[in-house]
Amino acid sequence: MAGHGARVNVDSAGTHGDFHAGQAPDARSCRHALRRGYDLSKLRARRIVAEDFLSFDLILAMDQENLDWLRAVCPPPFAYKLRPFMSFARNHPADQIPDPYNGGADVFELVLDLIEDAAAGLVESLASGQLSKAALRNLPVAQ
Repeated sequence: MAGHGARVNVDSAGTHGDFHAGQAPDARSCRHALRRGYDLSKLRARRIVAEDFLSFDLILAMDQENLDWLRAVCPPPFAYKLRPFMSFARNHPADQIPDPYNGGADVFELVLDLIEDAAAGLVESLASGQLSKAALRNLPVAQ
C-alpha cells in the first residue's frame, strides 16, 4: 500500500456463510479489476474468524449490514477497530460500497471507483498517523 507494504498487512474476509470459502472472486470482478491493473486471480474467499479481531488493527466493512454483523460478533474490547471503509473516501459521498453481483458492468466499475477512493483516503490517514493504535482507541466507535 503506497510504500507501507512492510508495515501493513491487508486481508479480506466475508461475514455471511461459508459456502464461498475457498472460491475465487466473481469472474466479472476479476475482469474489471484486471483492466485497472489489479490481479485478483490468487484471492480466495474466507470467512472472518474470531482471531481477526485480535490480529488486525482495523477491520473495515463495505456496508452497514456487514458493519452491524461485525459489531454483533466483535468482542467489546476490540469494537474500536470497526469502521466503514467508505469513511475514508475523499471524492465520493457514498457511505457504502454496493454489492455488484446482480448489477451490470457500470456497477462493477462504480465499486472499483469507490474502493480506490476509500483506499487512497486510508493510505493518507495511515501516512498522517491518524490511524495509530493509540489514535484508533480514542476515536468514537463507528455506528
